[in-house]
Amino acid sequence: MANLAIDARAVTKWFGEGDARTCALRDVSVEAKFGEMLLIVGPSGSGKTTLLSVISGILRPDSGDVVVDGIDLWKQPHDAIADFRLNRIGFVFQDYHLFARLTTAENVAIPLILKRRPWDEALGDALRYLKIVGLENRAQLPPVKLSGGEQQRVAIARAIVSQPDILVFDEPTASLDGDTGRSIIEFVKHQVLNEHRCIVIVTHDSRIFDYADRILHMEDGRLKSVDLGSAK
Repeated sequence: MANLAIDARAVTKWFGEGDARTCALRDVSVEAKFGEMLLIVGPSGSGKTTLLSVISGILRPDSGDVVVDGIDLWKQPHDAIADFRLNRIGFVFQDYHLFARLTTAENVAIPLILKRRPWDEALGDALRYLKIVGLENRAQLPPVKLSGGEQQRVAIARAIVSQPDILVFDEPTASLDGDTGRSIIEFVKHQVLNEHRCIVIVTHDSRIFDYADRILHMEDGRLKSVDLGSAK
């Protein structure tokens, strides 16, 4: 399908050895489309984050096929997978992963610096994306001077500054109060998602379910069901 962003088929992943060997993913098949916000939900240990890591080029599955943005991901050489993560995927983590000794603008510029953009150009783009998330007046502050919601918006700006096709969020609202969490997801839904981008979110937070286009429910490493979201 032309607008298919993610096509994972029969993905299996094991951890450990001997009696401690555990199956984290059991023959999981998932599709996601461009223009879609997809939530992956389930109890702790259900395989949510493992699946997110497999489709974002972090964790190699033991079996199965994973095609992301037209690339048969795990059949690529190591360097190509690293380039894929840098150029095609934007990561937003629960704990933000901002560098305390850098300014807000410098934190946002990091993906561009990794792509060897000149420093002045990278900072210029970072300032433009901070404006998009409403934080241009925080550009010169260190992360410690920002609220939790502001730090999450900085993390979003950093994730989108290099204009990736796929955005992956790992528990993005877990450290935020209810109103702030909903405002962050509403912003992502209406200002970040577009017809050329796919957003995948792993979450326990039922307060944001209404913003999903589809919700995948996982349990014991298996895909149990798929629901249509309310897509506010």
